[in-house]
Parts: sequence; C-alpha cells; structure tokens
Amino acid sequence: MNSSGSSFWSSGSVPLIDAEVLSSIITVASDIALVVSSDGEVLSVMINPNETSFGKLNHWEGRPLTDFLTRESCPKVEAVMQIMKNGEIPSRSLELNHSDNAVWEFPIRYSFHPFGSDGSFLMLGRDLRPIAETQQQLVQAQMSLEQGYEARREFDARYRLLLRSVRDCIVFISVKDGKIKDLNDPAATLLQSTREDLIGSSFAKEFRDKRPEEFTEALINASMSENGAGLEVQSRRGRQRVMISPQVFRAAGERILICRLTTAEDSTARFDNLSNNLASVFEKGSDAIIFTSAAGIIESCNDAFLDLVDAAHAADIRGRSFADFLGRGQIDMSVLVENARRTGQMRMYSTKLLNEFGAKTPVEMAVTFFEDRNEPTLGFIIRDISRVDAMRKAPLQTSEESSRNVMELVGSATLKEIVSETTDVVEKMCIETAVSLTRNNRVAAAEMLGLSRQSLYVKLRKYGLLSKDADGE
Repeated sequence: MNSSGSSFWSSGSVPLIDAEVLSSIITVASDIALVVSSDGEVLSVMINPNETSFGKLNHWEGRPLTDFLTRESCPKVEAVMQIMKNGEIPSRSLELNHSDNAVWEFPIRYSFHPFGSDGSFLMLGRDLRPIAETQQQLVQAQMSLEQGYEARREFDARYRLLLRSVRDCIVFISVKDGKIKDLNDPAATLLQSTREDLIGSSFAKEFRDKRPEEFTEALINASMSENGAGLEVQSRRGRQRVMISPQVFRAAGERILICRLTTAEDSTARFDNLSNNLASVFEKGSDAIIFTSAAGIIESCNDAFLDLVDAAHAADIRGRSFADFLGRGQIDMSVLVENARRTGQMRMYSTKLLNEFGAKTPVEMAVTFFEDRNEPTLGFIIRDISRVDAMRKAPLQTSEESSRNVMELVGSATLKEIVSETTDVVEKMCIETAVSLTRNNRVAAAEMLGLSRQSLYVKLRKYGLLSKDADGE
C-alpha cells in the first residue's frame, strides 16, 4: 500500500477495525467483493448496497469460483492464484466475465489483495456493464453516422447525375443572399458562362437592370403565384429573353429557389406545338368532343360528334342545349354539371345519345369544368361503346355445348370434370374472339394469343373451328 511517505500506517497507531465495519468499507469501496481461499473456493460475497442489478449471490459461497466464470476467464484466475502462491502481489487489475445459470453474464474488473495468513485473498471488483453499454451506444452511433454518410453520398451522386443528364436549364438560388448555389451545364451555356464562374455569384447580376434584393423577392412572389406564369427577364451577356419558372423548398433550415430557365422562343415553340397537337386531336380524333357553356349550350364540336348524332353541319348543333341529345335529357345534364362543378371533372358516365332521328347510341363520357376563364366552360369527351359491347357479346354466341350453364353440371359431374369442361369453354371463347378480331387471320390470332401457329391449329381442330375460311393463310 502506498502511503505517500506518511508514517501513520506503519507507526502502530492504526486501531483494529471491527469485522462489520471492515465489511461495510469493502462493500462501499467496490461494486462487488469476493473473499476466496487459496484453493479457489468462494468464502464470502459482498455487494454494494447501491448495486441492485446483481441480485442475490449467496449461493456462490462454499463453491469454487471457476463455477461462476466463463470459459475464457478461468485460466486468468488460475494464473493470478499461482502468482500469489509464489508470494507475489498482482500489479494489474484483471477483467473477468461471470456466468450464472448459463444465461446471465456480466463483466467485472477485479484487483487482487492477499487477505489473511492462510493464503486467502480479496477481490475488489468494479462493474463494467455501464462502460460496455456506453461503448455499445458509441458503436451504434458510429454505425448510424456511417450509414447516414453513405446514404448522403448516394443521394448526392443521384443529384449530380440527374442535374447533369437533364436537358432543362436548372439553377439553385439561396433565398438568403440571392447567390447561385449550383446549376447545370445547359444553364451555364444559356447564361454564356461556366459553372465554376457562376457558382457563388449573384444570380441577379446575370440579368439586365436587376437589383439582388428586389430580384429575389420577385422570384419568391412568382413561385407563389397561382397562374404559374413565371418571370420574364433579359440576360446580361446574350441579351436573350429568358423565362424563369421558380419554386421554393427548404433544405437544412435554408430556403432554396430552384429555377428552370427557358428562352422565350422555346416557350412559344412548345406552346404552339402543343396547340397544334390538341387541334389535330379535336379535328381528327375518334372520340366525340364538344364544349358547352356552364348552362350546357353547345359552343363547338368535332366531326366525331356530328357522326354520333347524324348531323350534317356543326352550325346545326351550335347554340343548342346538350341535354337535347342525352337519353335522359336534363336529368343527365344536371348530374354531369353538378359533379363537374363540385370536383372539377367526372369520368366514366354511362348514358345514351340521341341522334336527329331519335335513335339511341350507348356512350361513356367524361366532363371537365374550366373555371379559370371569364365565362366557365364545360368540355365533354364522348365514346361510342356500342361496338365495344358487340365485341364483348360476340364470343358469348357460341355453340349450345359451350354455353351450358355451369350450375347445371353440379351434382352430375365431379369438380375436376366441371373445371375441365369450363376451362375448355373459356379457351374456345378466347380462340373464337381472336379469330374474329383478326378476320380469320390465324397468324395474327396465334400471335395475339401468345401461341405458336401449330398450337393454334391443334386447338382449332379440337374445337371444330377449322371449317372457317383461312383468309390469313
């Protein structure tokens, strides 16, 4: 024992310590203390009263210490006991893992002290479980950081690849200072500079007569605008008219503007191209299209609608109420208008369309309500489903054997026989439908059904369908 030069401990003035007091000092000075005999038998177990996680270990007393140590800890204790038998005192603490009932393990760091003249020794231990738990938490935190870092690298790689591959001109602007945080090469080319020179510079300086604070505020206002018109400016270097379409988002506590840049010429060309395509669909499309006022008065229609109602000219239709052509008249019209007004659109409404001579045609229609105009407008897309119904019903017109009611077979045949027969019915119906749709072109029918030509001939022969003319051969 190191007394730091004091003679108190060697002067003979140290009083004898009562056994209970000594036991109390030992239990407070350590988390767990063991008195072990020279042959390794546990003589006494003392536990710090503040440590309740050990439970009761009285059953250790009178039994070998190695019975309560893990396999790798037993040689360590035996080596220390041999050192003390040689009259030496271990200079270092030792970490041992205790095991009790084969399911409870806990690590303890022990210091060894000779105790008595019979070779017994005292083991003062500190519980290492809090340290182990802290280390485990540190390891988990480190693993979480590494996983987060890898995920961030992956997202960063995706972002860089996406920014490089898109053809649109994209610029990221900091709302705080109005400076360019990042942009892609097409945007740098449009601004007639390089990414390296533009990153970190003021975005407003790339356009004529724009002050940074006012320009950033204008971009924010444009991003919140309901019409989404964007902001039209003129570039400083190329003097081009540029349309900026901004959107605001927040990342890492900072607001960022993502701006898509297009030249005015590109925007006009795209709009004109879209208008031409829509006009072609209206004029040449197979579905009937009409536009009416909010009251249901027809304002315009295409030729497909004229064909449905057997009208000669659009002038004969324009100005009339659409309800005049609906099977249930104003009832249908009210349902369509009310639902379109409430939700903006209505799809898959089935009714019948009346032509000029009173004939009815089953149709399905969708209606859209346009309220972003001076006068609200309704747009109808109408599809003739009479042909679809006919094609759906055609395969059902099979032989009497194919159209037998499956329910009549119950009780007269086994389930396996019923399933086999109904499977044949379905297969024959599908083959007849494919042959009918392809106008008896068996090569096309085989391709439609995913069969080889030889397999199709086998099935045609099986169901007696080879008597039909083979126009596709």
